[in-house]
Amino acid sequence: MLTRHSPSRGAGSPDIWGFYEEASGSIQYVCADPSTRKAALIDVVLNYNPAEARTSTESADEILAHVKREGLTVQWILDTHPHADHMMAAAYLKEKLGVPMAIGEKVVEIAELWRGLYNLPDAFDPVRDFDVLWDDGASFAIGELDVRVMLSPGHTLGSITYVVGDAAFVHDTLMYPDMGSSRADFPGGSSRVLWQSIQEILSLPPQTRLFVGHDYGAKGRDDIRWEATVAEHRRDNIHVKDGSVESQFTQIRDARDATLELPARILPALQVNLRGGRLPPPESDGHRYLKIPVDRF
Repeated sequence: MLTRHSPSRGAGSPDIWGFYEEASGSIQYVCADPSTRKAALIDVVLNYNPAEARTSTESADEILAHVKREGLTVQWILDTHPHADHMMAAAYLKEKLGVPMAIGEKVVEIAELWRGLYNLPDAFDPVRDFDVLWDDGASFAIGELDVRVMLSPGHTLGSITYVVGDAAFVHDTLMYPDMGSSRADFPGGSSRVLWQSIQEILSLPPQTRLFVGHDYGAKGRDDIRWEATVAEHRRDNIHVKDGSVESQFTQIRDARDATLELPARILPALQVNLRGGRLPPPESDGHRYLKIPVDRF
């Protein structure tokens, strides 16, 4: 798995490792306090093979092995939103590590929305299945590093950003500058709201390192990238650089989104992610089943 280290810049600045999961184009993160060696795991993937409807844990296990090699102690298992393109490994990591798993509080509203779309009125209880539901402005610590939670909706109605010193994990708001921004057409999403969230992120200090949730490569480069500063986004981001206006952004974003199919993993993944990374309970034959709405989208 492609891995890169973004080293601490000094006091109050985290060490960050990114791990690229090729099948879904997802970047998973380890964020650590250099002084205490305490860490958080962010947006870790539970691997899923759609052709066989089979889950596996190789990505999470590789990250756990990295944590052990680096001598880190994990304090938190964090997700930024209920992902549409991969299953989350939070429940598996909690089983291995025994530390709390957390996500934004508006996952409760997302769960209500998807109960209706799946016709599963008794499914999904985020209050039960997550240990902490962050509200906008919540704060906590990774070792001696202060963390602030920003509500950053638009991609989903409950997406959040984690700001840790001079770093921010901005999930599926922004892409790398040459790719612009992420889609806003999922149920509960909004390009207008996404624009507002991005403006708040880009108001962070210019040298803040922004870590995005996905990269698929771009025309003119053959590598995968996930880190750029606020200043670099404001200078180079093709959708939201300085001088961009909301009306132009929403027009471009909505036109692009209208051409996109749903991610291949969204309908299986959300049934798992809205349970905190747990598969549905076994049925009478001892096996677990996913429910797929037909002709709904």
